[in-house]
Amino acid sequence: MPVKAVVAGAAGRMGRTICKLIFEHPEIDLVGAFEHPESPAVGKDVGTLIGIPETGIKVADDFEKVIEGADVVIDFTFHKASLENARKNAKYGKAMVIGTTGFAEEELSEIHSLAKEHFPLVQDYNMSTGINLLCKLVEITARVLSEGYDVEIIEAHHRMKKDAPSGTAFKLARAAAKALGLSEEEFCFCRKGIIGERPAKQIGIQTIRGGDIVGEHTVLFAGIGERLELTHRASSRETFARGALRAALWVVGKTPGVYTMQDVLGLKEL
Repeated sequence: MPVKAVVAGAAGRMGRTICKLIFEHPEIDLVGAFEHPESPAVGKDVGTLIGIPETGIKVADDFEKVIEGADVVIDFTFHKASLENARKNAKYGKAMVIGTTGFAEEELSEIHSLAKEHFPLVQDYNMSTGINLLCKLVEITARVLSEGYDVEIIEAHHRMKKDAPSGTAFKLARAAAKALGLSEEEFCFCRKGIIGERPAKQIGIQTIRGGDIVGEHTVLFAGIGERLELTHRASSRETFARGALRAALWVVGKTPGVYTMQDVLGLKEL
C-alpha cells in the first residue's frame, strides 16, 4: 500500500515541487494539501498549481481539514507555521517530515518535545542525500585534521531566502564542532575591521545571498601549505524534495521521537 501524504505549504516553491514528485512516485499518494487561510491557492486544485491535469485534491486552509486520512505530513513552510502544525498533530499522532529552517531555539525545542511524546518526526535543515553525506565527510575530515587547520564554511542561496546563515551551514558547522570538541560559542559569523589574529579554535560561517542560487555549501579546511575544500552544489530544489519523500517513506511506522536524515540514510553507523 502506498504511503498517504499531506503536503503543508503546497503553493510554495518546495511545496509545489514535493507535490509534483509525489504524483511521479509509485510508493506515495497525495491525499491532501493545505496553505494558510489567506493564500490565494486555497480552494484550487493541486494539479492547477503544479501544471498537470486536475487531481480532485483541493488546497485546504487548515491542517485539521486534511489530516484524517494521512500517514505522514511533509512540511517545508515557515517556522511559526511548522510549530503550529506540530502542535495540532500532537492530537493525531501522524508521522511528520519537517524541512523548515529559521527556527528559534525555543520553537525547535517545543517541536522536539511534542514529537518525543506524540509522533515520529524527521526534522532536518537539509534533506539532500549529498548534503547529509557531506556532513559525515566533514565530521571525519575534522577528526583527521584536528590540529593545524582552520575551518571555514561558505554558504550561498537565492535572494529570497529569509534566514541567514542557512540551517545547512549550521548543520555542517555542528558536524565539524562535534569532531573538534568545540561549542557553538566558537562559531564566528562576521568579520570586519581590525579583528586581530584568527583564533585556532574557531569555525567561521559566511553568507552569500543573490539571484536564484538554489544552494551552495563549501567547508574549507585551511592548513599551512595546503587547503582541502568539500563542496555541495544544488542545481534544483528536486534534490531536497526527493530526500523529503525518502524520509516520509522511512518515518511512517517508527516510534515517536526525533530523527534526522542521518538516521534515514543509515549514516550514523558509519
